[in-house]
Amino acid sequence: MGQSIPLVCQDWANTKAAAYRFFSNERVSEADILAGHFQSTRDRAAAAEGLVLVLHDTTEFSYQREKSEAIGITKSINSGRDKAGRLRSHTVFGILMHSSLAVTIEGVPLGLAAVKFWTRKKFKGTAALKKKINPTRIPIEKKESVRWLENLKQSTQLLDHPGRCIHIGDRESDIYELFCAAQEIGTHFLIRTCVDRLAGDGDHTIADEMDEVAVKGLHRIEVRDSNGDPDQAVLEIRYRKIRVLPPIGKQKRYPALTLTVIMPKSAGPRRTERRSIGS
Repeated sequence: MGQSIPLVCQDWANTKAAAYRFFSNERVSEADILAGHFQSTRDRAAAAEGLVLVLHDTTEFSYQREKSEAIGITKSINSGRDKAGRLRSHTVFGILMHSSLAVTIEGVPLGLAAVKFWTRKKFKGTAALKKKINPTRIPIEKKESVRWLENLKQSTQLLDHPGRCIHIGDRESDIYELFCAAQEIGTHFLIRTCVDRLAGDGDHTIADEMDEVAVKGLHRIEVRDSNGDPDQAVLEIRYRKIRVLPPIGKQKRYPALTLTVIMPKSAGPRRTERRSIGS
């Protein structure tokens, strides 16, 4: 565990013939390699009781390479200024992984239910296209965010019980096509929103409608302050079923959906709010 490939293979012949040729075989995908793990996840989920939470997120793996062709590029970041005061850009080489981890409601890991690996080169043309037209008019199949839909479908199919699954994602998963896909296959989701979408008949937004909702209850969370001392955060909880509309550029392709919007707001002096949406 944690050793280099040449060390594990013991000699160069095994390293080159067995390992590197296998890794360069385009007929072998990550799904093939992880097939045994996925089956174990399915078995553990079948043996567990209650709901299954499927946690979706993206991870970057960075590598030191002289040429981007060897591995790919994940992003360019600001690495400070040169002596003349000009900003310096640093290119990060690596790959991205989007994984879907199944856990019980008690937090017991069941295993990966889906995984995707890729580099930004695959969607290079889409990035250039976004600079010319409204990104909402680009088909989801041509965007990097299609990974959220693919993993939603694959993990639900693997676990073989759509109504038992709750898919959870951060603000990157606030994708209308994902909402539609979840309802189409009969599964549930809870995601943190980043877009104040049109609601009702289209003359107002989700935020406008949530402003009318009274507090339905309080939720207390045990936390620690900056000194490490125990403290308690109190959240006011508001929720309502709302008719949510697709983006204007997608209203001919996708229907309006009735979703449950949950808005927790701090009841303390520092009042902050977050919105989550689910089905």
